[in-house]
Amino acid sequence: MNEQKQPIRELTRAEEQVMQVLWKIEKGMVHDILQRFPEPKPAYNTVSTIVRILEQKGFVDHKAFGRTHEYFPLVSKNDYTSNYLGNFLQNYFENSFKSLASFFAKEEKPSIGELEDIQKLIHEEIKNQKKSKP
Repeated sequence: MNEQKQPIRELTRAEEQVMQVLWKIEKGMVHDILQRFPEPKPAYNTVSTIVRILEQKGFVDHKAFGRTHEYFPLVSKNDYTSNYLGNFLQNYFENSFKSLASFFAKEEKPSIGELEDIQKLIHEEIKNQKKSKP
């Protein structure tokens, strides 16, 4: 989806909430987005303003149907997540997956089941990387 070569800007919390809804519904009017918000819902004008800001930032575009606009994401959730986590890893863990994993293992205290699931994923990725090497 995101064919821009420019870095993806980080979203504010409110912008991210709107994007999370748009990524789920794929396209919609402001009232469609607003319906997906939990209570207490923000004001219609607030969501409308955030959508227009997202459009200015290049995250969203729209199709006009008379005076109504249907909005849709231009940046995929995967592209945003990858960029955001890459910046997070660089800024807080010096680009070290080992440091990141160590931090979460110690601080967040995942269950043994979660750790075993992570271990399985890592073993699968090791196999895949070994297979793809010439």
